[in-house]
Amino acid sequence: MNTLSSTKPTACLALADGTLFFGAGFGSKGQTQAELCFNTSMTGYQEIMTDPSYAGQIVTFTFPHIGNVGVNPEDDETADPVASGMVVKWLPTDPSNWRSAQNLSDWLSARGRIAIGGVDTRRLTRAIRQSGAPHAALAHDPDGNIDVESLLQAARNFAGLEGMDLAKEVTCAQSYRWNEKRWAWPDGYKPLTEAAHKVVAVDFGAKHNILRCLASAGCDVTVLPATASADDIMAHSPDGVFLSNGPGDPAATGAYAVPMIKDILSEDFPIFGICLGHQMLALALGAKTIKMNHGHHGANHPVKDLETGKVEITSMNHGFAVDGQSLPNNVLETHKSLFDGSNCGIKLQGKPIFSVQYHPEASPGPQDSYYLFERFAEAMRERKN
Repeated sequence: MNTLSSTKPTACLALADGTLFFGAGFGSKGQTQAELCFNTSMTGYQEIMTDPSYAGQIVTFTFPHIGNVGVNPEDDETADPVASGMVVKWLPTDPSNWRSAQNLSDWLSARGRIAIGGVDTRRLTRAIRQSGAPHAALAHDPDGNIDVESLLQAARNFAGLEGMDLAKEVTCAQSYRWNEKRWAWPDGYKPLTEAAHKVVAVDFGAKHNILRCLASAGCDVTVLPATASADDIMAHSPDGVFLSNGPGDPAATGAYAVPMIKDILSEDFPIFGICLGHQMLALALGAKTIKMNHGHHGANHPVKDLETGKVEITSMNHGFAVDGQSLPNNVLETHKSLFDGSNCGIKLQGKPIFSVQYHPEASPGPQDSYYLFERFAEAMRERKN
């Protein structure tokens, strides 16, 4: 079904400026408020909804065929959806895919996530691009009893992501080991049987495929909470440290993460960060971060490697960015967005310490940037030799 089920809307998306979008609700019933963003990916809606970097956000999908391949347990990036809600043009059809185990609406409902279909996502995306990511509230009631004024007030009362430390909300509660490698036909996920490197991954909101990529690169991974200290990390005698992706304002998370990173920078081992981890490393090296107008969210973002001239198509999900003009002299900008020129990568001169803003582990893709995991592994090999 690709149209509204009745003349009476069962869901409403309210923006803080007073704009209302009515449609048909699916998934869970109830109400939520968050920042609204749009994602331009054509595939991977399940991975997007379970990406911890989307905490505090409602995702508008610009691609209309959301839900068409269903969902399955293997594609979750975390145990449950983290994004607050979903906005789509067409209501999900019955899934058609050999890996599908459940339809999208039932999956969302079981996990307490609200969605709305029948929305003019082109108009909504243009509004976000022109005016910035708005504060929004989303409600779904099967009987269509929606208090619009209350919903608008909820949107206006949302505090926003600036100053919010959301990493503490999505990080692991305690440390754990990870040895599962990337999915491969026909065996699916296989364990790493012989590790070459010991890596500590600091979990600011790590996706499972990041950990799988580390394992596939030969890393025995120990995951520690976002609040781990330098002593906690060093207690594991790592060959390298990985700083994961995550949500929220990097300056807020940096209050406790930056001192830890500064301490481990004095140790002579490789450090690799992505997304929020990239921003944490930049802050620790003396740079600054800024809030973006509407952020970068999608699997089709071109990034130029300034050292090789190569252009990579990347997956991105961030609403804050490193201010490239604030980088200290000993920190080189290695990658830049070809959409808006924003910083997408750095490295510390003379050290195997580097990070990127995008997601090189992206699943289902693109996979242009997987080489970064191999670069991290090679840096650890060289340190041992």
